[in-house]
Amino acid sequence: MPSLHDATRGRILFGGDYNPEQWPEEVWADDVRLMKEAGVNSVTVGVFSWAMIEPRPGVREFGWLDRLMDLLHSHGMGVVLATPTSSPPPWMGALHPETLPRADDGTVVGYGSRQHFCPSSPVYRGYAKALTEDLAARYADHPALTVWHINNEYCTHCWCDESAAHFRRWLAARYGGIEALNSAWGTAFWSQRYDNWAEVLPPRRAQYLRNPAQELDFKRFTSDALMECYTAERDIVARHTPHIPVTTNFMPLWAGQDAWAWAGQEDIVSVDVYPDPSDPRAGQYNAMIADMTRSQAGGPWMLMEQAAGAVNWRPVNHPKPAGLNRLLSLQSVARGADALCYFQWRQSRQGAEKFHSGMLSHAGENGRVFREVKRIGAELSLIGARVTGSGVPADAVVLHDWDAWWSSTQDGRPSSLVSYTELLQAWHGGLWDGGISADFARPDADLSAYRMVLVPQLQLLKDAAVDNLVSYVRGGGTLVCGFFTGVVDEDDRVRAGGMDSRLRELFGIRTVHEWWPLDAGATVECDGFSGTLWSEEIEADEQAETVAAYTGGELDGLPAVLRKGTAYYVSTLPAPEALRALLGRVAAGAGVRPVLEDLPSGVEAVRRGELLFLLNHGGSRTTVTLRGSHLDLLTGDVADGAVELGRHGVAVLEEVPA
Repeated sequence: MPSLHDATRGRILFGGDYNPEQWPEEVWADDVRLMKEAGVNSVTVGVFSWAMIEPRPGVREFGWLDRLMDLLHSHGMGVVLATPTSSPPPWMGALHPETLPRADDGTVVGYGSRQHFCPSSPVYRGYAKALTEDLAARYADHPALTVWHINNEYCTHCWCDESAAHFRRWLAARYGGIEALNSAWGTAFWSQRYDNWAEVLPPRRAQYLRNPAQELDFKRFTSDALMECYTAERDIVARHTPHIPVTTNFMPLWAGQDAWAWAGQEDIVSVDVYPDPSDPRAGQYNAMIADMTRSQAGGPWMLMEQAAGAVNWRPVNHPKPAGLNRLLSLQSVARGADALCYFQWRQSRQGAEKFHSGMLSHAGENGRVFREVKRIGAELSLIGARVTGSGVPADAVVLHDWDAWWSSTQDGRPSSLVSYTELLQAWHGGLWDGGISADFARPDADLSAYRMVLVPQLQLLKDAAVDNLVSYVRGGGTLVCGFFTGVVDEDDRVRAGGMDSRLRELFGIRTVHEWWPLDAGATVECDGFSGTLWSEEIEADEQAETVAAYTGGELDGLPAVLRKGTAYYVSTLPAPEALRALLGRVAAGAGVRPVLEDLPSGVEAVRRGELLFLLNHGGSRTTVTLRGSHLDLLTGDVADGAVELGRHGVAVLEEVPA
């Protein structure tokens, strides 16, 4: 099975999306000249070129792509070749309007943008497979080809009649009979019982609240339907080129794809990540996505897209200050990336993304953005052979699950202020602030390699996952669990007692009397800290220890943080500093240590393989104390006992033997 290692060959892939069809062909020579100057060794082509390759149904125009592939190869560039199936040409929507997706209210989503296809449409799938077949046959032996990139950012939902029929087939395969479906969906509520499969529809626009179990299954189905599109194209290119790895790019923390399931279908796991330059927590967000993607990959991963400067889709699009692009890029390498790419190479002059930055911006080769890109390319060449293929050690793991996420987004829940992704970021951020490296895992994964497991919130837990957590603690592991976890089973059915009985016994909870969500901006006081978002009226059993109690109000004296053995239950969201302190104390007790002790504020330390990365997310110059001497691979300087980091500064250190 091919892998990212087969594409990198001991170097970090560096480049980005290249869309030369937007430019006169005489510009191409200038592009490759500047690419070589910037240290680019990999470009992604063809992502949005369906209309160029197939201008009319069945017609193929590969001549421009032949010349481009040959040009790139002659200048030493590897090509990540995309199947351009994310954006069908206008002729498809005009000739086959049934391929266009429909919203949940029946509105047709027209062409003129991108991702305008129904994943269940056999017509769309037929055209996509035919084009992929011809593309793979033509370029299977081209020496520039290093990676296949299938489609782009799969994100389409559709509620049309074709999707409804597909949904029914998916449900029949899952449940077997209609009565099993009625049981799983709880259709006795509101007289929703189905008598036959023909009556079952996707959760379209309804008079009032829709069935949450039906919505949960539709989210599962949509992820699987999109995956069918991906695997159909993947299998075609793999048949032609079994030695070339295949990927498709995830969007970070996008709810529509169960990335755990998708990752198992890829040779390379890749992601697009765009931290907000104006966000003071951009570094933590970038670290979290890197940790998540590395965990999905089980090793090195590919950063398929990032921005060299500003994006175009936020209300206010801030550029990256000098040095921030370099900092976040090298942070991704520190956390496992073996490929570092951008959207896009040359900034577009027309179209919806003309104000989205490029490696080569509107300012041209003399612009600051391009100068920084050149610096990054040069530095990657210095460290590539030392880091590619190596891992990032972690003794802590954060559990993350799409079923639980999907369940938590339903209407009619106790609090719409509680965000699954914000909780995930808060808990990972507590570790990041404390200098502790972490992986991510699904709740039914083998957790035995970790000293500490964190569950920010998993409202839905399957029986196997519950048993897994119990077994982990019984085996001596340390578990820290957030509020409103284990409340429903895989059919979104509330567990007896409001929380799975096995978990209640594990944490020392006799009874969950009431959930007490908090209003926006409200806090609840606990011993030594304030809690936000949520609180719970829980009664502990005689074996549990109240680590922190609520003080004042309706819950005065009741446990806010409960411990039984090595299992902790946190029934509120502690303020950031309190959460960091709590997780730090528990980690220390579990034998989980920061990468470096006593780091200056804003400095991140990450070990990858034999190298130590120091990254300064603070706003000013600072000094990091070290033990012994270290060689900075980026500068060639030897740091003896300390290293100085400028604003957005980075050092990549190798220990010098005494």
